[in-house]
Amino acid sequence: MPDSLDDRTNRRWPAILLAGGASTRFRAGPKAMVEVDGVPAVVRMARTAHAAGFSPCVAVAGPHARATREALGSLGVAVLDNPDWAGGRSGSIQVALEAVADAGGILLWPVDHPFVELGTLNSLWRVVQTDALAVWVIPTYSGRGGHPVLLRRETFEAIRGLRSDGPLRSLMPSFGPQVRRVPVSDPGVVENVDDPEAFAAAVARIRAGGPEARWTVG
Repeated sequence: MPDSLDDRTNRRWPAILLAGGASTRFRAGPKAMVEVDGVPAVVRMARTAHAAGFSPCVAVAGPHARATREALGSLGVAVLDNPDWAGGRSGSIQVALEAVADAGGILLWPVDHPFVELGTLNSLWRVVQTDALAVWVIPTYSGRGGHPVLLRRETFEAIRGLRSDGPLRSLMPSFGPQVRRVPVSDPGVVENVDDPEAFAAAVARIRAGGPEARWTVG
């Protein structure tokens, strides 16, 4: 069932796109710039987040900040620099939280999961609307947890207390039953395109055209 107009207009959480790494394992260039649906991955992600009603959309960049800004320039996406990008992903999340400190929560979306579908974002948001106790909402596919995730502001203090290289998942046990896992039919949530081989394998699965492979690839 499609979202109602009220569902969309009430959706005010920011989308945080994490594009702060060096992409050294990707080798072909920044992961944020790999082409998905005919556009750079980070552009597809921003468009999808906007279509789902998440606002504003903010990207955190590191050594590839210039390319990220150029790609997102026409979409009204703020690109934040993380000067300590080499310190770890949690440092980039902390940079973003400073910019959206008053938000009720965030959509947190790493650039190495670029194939996620609009319907998945809608499914995650419906959980937030119906379960006030859920502070950490994770999509799962075939029992595996993936990305992006929704985080209520109740998690912000703990995230700020992490070391920049401390894994976000290390905080999950402290939230116990407030972590909500949401089964989705979108395999994009678990496709981690961290290197060219992983990306090529994901594309091969997409083009194989299975019943759940709905992505298009440029």
